[in-house]
Amino acid sequence: MSEYSYKEQTDLSNITKLRNVLKELPRFLGTYFRSMESTKSTRTRLSYAYDLSVFFNFLQQSNPAIAEKPLKDLPMSTLDEITSMDIEEYLSFLQTYEKDGVARVNKDHGILRKLAALRSMYNYFFKKELIQTNPPAHVDIPKLHTKTIVRLDPDEVAMMLDMVESGEKLTPAQLRNHKKTKLRDVAIITLLLGTGIRVSECVGLNITDVDFKNNKIKIIRKGGNEDIVYFGDEVAAALSDYMELDRDLKQPAPGHEDALFISLKNQRLTVRSVERLVKKYSSNVTTLKKITPHKLRSTYGTNLYRETGDIYLVADVLGHKDVNTTKKHYAAIQEDRKRSAANVVKLREP
Repeated sequence: MSEYSYKEQTDLSNITKLRNVLKELPRFLGTYFRSMESTKSTRTRLSYAYDLSVFFNFLQQSNPAIAEKPLKDLPMSTLDEITSMDIEEYLSFLQTYEKDGVARVNKDHGILRKLAALRSMYNYFFKKELIQTNPPAHVDIPKLHTKTIVRLDPDEVAMMLDMVESGEKLTPAQLRNHKKTKLRDVAIITLLLGTGIRVSECVGLNITDVDFKNNKIKIIRKGGNEDIVYFGDEVAAALSDYMELDRDLKQPAPGHEDALFISLKNQRLTVRSVERLVKKYSSNVTTLKKITPHKLRSTYGTNLYRETGDIYLVADVLGHKDVNTTKKHYAAIQEDRKRSAANVVKLREP
């Protein structure tokens, strides 16, 4: 049995990665990242570190004076030398650049996230009165373009589940593995489509988190909060078949004994593994949609909202802290419902 839970293992891994990134960044950032330990998840802190490393590397490339010094030796006073125009130049640079010989592209959300990391860092040092200026505060937030929510249609859901069960259209090599993973794959796809849980919540499940008596699972949400999600009979059947006819026969590797979903190497499945799994099956269902585990979550949310019309229920089941997040994702469906109301009320009898 593992000494740490999946979340604890993930946090330890993130902290190790964070420390390695910080070794290459200015030393004064240490106090900033320590200030976030009680308010931000390890994943968020690591993302901020990666984003800030892009910023400081940009400064080194674009400013000859800074280029002469190792990043870790940069003084905090460097932040006061940056202007709002420098920040705007940085945002323009982010659209496309090269790192380690690989072309990188940032779209609206990627640029906005990196600006948010920059604003957070500057706000911290400015409020502590350790710097005199706050240039990111004077830069306009980039406009986000609305993206169409991609989801599977009902017939595509049925086709995907049929394909996972049959292995139809898989390559000979994929079919060989399919014989070993069929029940597991059916359970995962059915669970994602039938509950809308996040892929990280799925791979973090332990055997003891499944309660067939009450048809529910215990998951760890983003931010570390524990939650209960209920599932229907189709999910119960898929999970039961997998656990009784497949999982119980496995001999997990040390440290992975508790994991519900395990790989062919008898280790807990990773987020990336499930992403590849979904891509493998969905690519044979639709060529016009790029389906990811998150799109299966959107499919569930759409279906639940269409059946109930209760946006607050959808927000609660999906684990959204703010119902406005849910409204934003399902605004198109809300518009359909509002449009359908136009002819419901009759002013005169026909």
